[in-house]
Amino acid sequence: MFEEIIKEIFMVCVYILQVIGGTPGEFGHGYYLANLIIFVVLQPALIILFFVLWRIEKKKNDINVSKF
Repeated sequence: MFEEIIKEIFMVCVYILQVIGGTPGEFGHGYYLANLIIFVVLQPALIILFFVLWRIEKKKNDINVSKF
């Protein structure tokens, strides 16, 4: 049961990589393009986004606490 779930998640991830990267004939570097998009663009962008959102919420919380 657990192994089937892991295999299914893995296959979905492989499919997503194939969709992002396209076929190697389109750009010549399908797998490399997918990794570039995910690990050089998307992941750092999400980290920065969540950091900024966290700082905004922390600042709001600090202002609300100082009012009391």
